Amino acid sequence: MVLGERTLVMGVLNVTPDSFSDGGRLAGTDAAVAQGLRLFEEGADWVDVGGESTRPGAAPVPDDEEARRVVPVIEGLRRRGAGPISVDTTKASVARSALDAGADLVNDVSAFGYDPAMASLVAERGCPAVLMHLRGGFGEMHRAPAYGDVMGEVVGELALAVARAEAKGVPRDRLILDPGIGFSKDAGHSLEALRRLPEMAALDRPILVGPSRKSFIGRVLGRPPEGRLMGTAAAVAAAVLFGAHVVRVHDVAAMADVVRVCDAIRGDATGRAA
Repeated sequence: MVLGERTLVMGVLNVTPDSFSDGGRLAGTDAAVAQGLRLFEEGADWVDVGGESTRPGAAPVPDDEEARRVVPVIEGLRRRGAGPISVDTTKASVARSALDAGADLVNDVSAFGYDPAMASLVAERGCPAVLMHLRGGFGEMHRAPAYGDVMGEVVGELALAVARAEAKGVPRDRLILDPGIGFSKDAGHSLEALRRLPEMAALDRPILVGPSRKSFIGRVLGRPPEGRLMGTAAAVAAAVLFGAHVVRVHDVAAMADVVRVCDAIRGDATGRAA
């Protein structure tokens, strides 16, 4: 898995009962492992395993319960020879258990902000990490978010997150940055952040964008999560054409095709444009 050669696809593997799009669909470790393997077969470059929902109103999950959900799945995928695996968590104890089980990367939507031990863990393990932009905790971040200059503020706050990570010993070249589409942002903010994605190039780090099935697409189309496939395709295409290095999606087979065509439009059918 090499960032920069082409746009990569991260497949979403939720092992939660209450995720906004597919919560409760994967009942049991065997079903989750089978789905993870299927995502790789459909074209995922890596699979992101998450055990806590970040949807509005979701109940917090204790550390031990979150680890109980994700660790057996990661172990099962690793036993089956799966490709790169990330763990989607804000908790250092869960990340540690996941890395011990065979995860390769930590995807922290709080940008190391919720658990002060996370940055030290990532530094200790030397693994890559995704830092995502959000404001506030899971309970309040969706309540009337306000920005004067949404992308200017996202870039500035992510720059501070990178500096904090470096101060804890995390090398800058191990970090991937995510503007946090749909997190502490209303539909207008999310659309503007996507439109202004090229401004994140100022941070000089790979960019991950996760627009899949999110509410801003629902606001535009007036459709529930299961009806947002084509809207997601449009958002993924925009993300790739505006500079994303990785897209995080539920519908891997369809979005892998979108990514391949967008990479070809960018100038190279086998990789990213020069």
